[in-house]
Amino acid sequence: MAHLSEDVRSAIRFFAFYLANGTLVMDLLEDFDYRPILMSHGSGLEQAFAIFANVLDVDETGEVTNYDDAEYRAAQWIRRVCDNTYRAEPPFAPWELELPL
Repeated sequence: MAHLSEDVRSAIRFFAFYLANGTLVMDLLEDFDYRPILMSHGSGLEQAFAIFANVLDVDETGEVTNYDDAEYRAAQWIRRVCDNTYRAEPPFAPWELELPL
């Protein structure tokens, strides 16, 4: 069975660290303490990780090619949850929001 590459595991680890630390995409989220909202219902945290994973691209060698894009799209969704006047650009595509089983 194949394992995730070290680069993918590192991307997930950094995303989880910044998310839990309250320092995810500071230029977009610095005015919002999103952690209580995401942690009060597991589905918010689940959706943030799903968006991150759905957007994350990996090349044929296992290297992550768009960490910043994946992180930013998840942060846009978090911002929308915290601020109902915020609109993500571009709007989320259905595939970005999928929760794989």
